[in-house]
Amino acid sequence: MSNYSVFIRSIVVALLIMVLSACSDKQNEHVAIRFSHGLDTQHPVHKSLIYMNEVLQQVSGGSMELIIYPSAQLGSEREVLELLQIGSLGMTKVSASSLEAFVPQMKVFSLPYLFNNHAHFWQTLNSEIGQQLLDAGTPYRVKGLGYFDAGSRSFYTTKRKVENPEQLTGLKIRVMNSQSAVDMVNTMGASATPVSWGELYTALQQGIVEGAENNPPSFYFSKHYEVSKYYLLDEHTAIPDVIVIGTHKWNSLTQQQQSWLTQAMQEAVVYQRILWAEATKDSLQKVKDAGVEVIVADKTSFQKSVEPIYQKLQGTKLEPLVNSIKALGEH
Repeated sequence: MSNYSVFIRSIVVALLIMVLSACSDKQNEHVAIRFSHGLDTQHPVHKSLIYMNEVLQQVSGGSMELIIYPSAQLGSEREVLELLQIGSLGMTKVSASSLEAFVPQMKVFSLPYLFNNHAHFWQTLNSEIGQQLLDAGTPYRVKGLGYFDAGSRSFYTTKRKVENPEQLTGLKIRVMNSQSAVDMVNTMGASATPVSWGELYTALQQGIVEGAENNPPSFYFSKHYEVSKYYLLDEHTAIPDVIVIGTHKWNSLTQQQQSWLTQAMQEAVVYQRILWAEATKDSLQKVKDAGVEVIVADKTSFQKSVEPIYQKLQGTKLEPLVNSIKALGEH
């Protein structure tokens, strides 16, 4: 072998060693991912994220962890999504509605009475449709890792009991900053009024809005039951929470690290569903004990009131997705 060949071979071997060493160093480095969400530390979502962090540390041998910032310490859902996009934050939990601006297909979850029941809802999330929706944010630098249960959203009011859509007429109902939510509440006959979550208690107390809509645990943990004494279980929408990671952070992880994070996510999803079911039952009992009248709605009139929303979907890009979801429920 010539001296030149030996020289070239030495360079190749040296480069290979450098690459392998770099990969090894990256594999063994400690990775701390900053995770922000807007919920209270007693909320099932926060407890499930604590569990997710425990699983992540265990499967990674302590080389990975989540640094969790609850109670909107780092900003609103919209603000933290923007932080994810520029790489200043690693992960977050947001409502699927908050992703509509980045992933238009997420609007499907805001359609009222789309799912036959909770089983149909989870059948959809666990299907190829659910995975496609998680992946749809990648061009916008956000990647969905999994879904948390956020139950079904129902109306609660401060001044008068509501049992049918006609009784919503004229009421100012707080909605999320989502055009789909605005359209739904307006179609039912109320006056949709976007108010930030952090300002809602005061808005209800002062009469700026006369009602809102959310799931039972959020109604309880927010203490909105203190100023809203009527809770109507009409269960108009089932909008999941989505665990999101910025693509900048995801792409910085090795394949093994991505696998560990994915495993922790999967185990947390199972754990959170159990906590959520318990929290829903417990929250309804606690608000009843606090004097809230819980009314079980006859959903037929509410379903009829939102038919115009589905009529407007005809010929739109969302229609095939809606049809696919409905088809799942027929099996």
